[in-house]
Amino acid sequence: MHATLLSVLGLALLGALHAQDGVPVQTDFQQDKLTGRWYSIGLASNSNWFKEKKHLMKMCTTVISTTADGNLEVTSTYPKGDQCEKKNSLYIKTEQPGRFSYNSPRWGSKHDIHVVETNYDEYALVATQISKSTGSSTMVLLYSRTKELSPERLERFTQFSREQGLTDEEILILPRTGESSRRER
Repeated sequence: MHATLLSVLGLALLGALHAQDGVPVQTDFQQDKLTGRWYSIGLASNSNWFKEKKHLMKMCTTVISTTADGNLEVTSTYPKGDQCEKKNSLYIKTEQPGRFSYNSPRWGSKHDIHVVETNYDEYALVATQISKSTGSSTMVLLYSRTKELSPERLERFTQFSREQGLTDEEILILPRTGESSRRER
């Protein structure tokens, strides 16, 4: 009886810890369908770098491919001044499909990445919890296979970002490269 009670309490605690995470992951995630070219349509974050650089940000192209060991190689190309700059990241798969980890050697940060929802051929909503010695932050990305998305998808991105505790000032629909106007939500 005592062992059964401890088992039940242990399972309840484990469930509570999982629920504490609070960020969902795509049901029946299929990693191979996530690969290919994406455009960053939306970005939301409460980090200091985002607040400082928000006015300079534009849409970028991201290519996702699977490595030989089943992780994800993520290469983003974004405009910086008059040039394009590339950033490569290796997302390490975890035991939970659709969830990855990434350590940034440049910034000394750890990233807990969740593919929240996707239909693979139109959009993907990705949430990241970032931990550094100086604190933590949240980032939400909206990817699209094309340079435009429906108002419903943009609204879903905004709604989900708010659910993660981000304010309207921390949510940005990225302008296309070459567009001068910023569209904020």
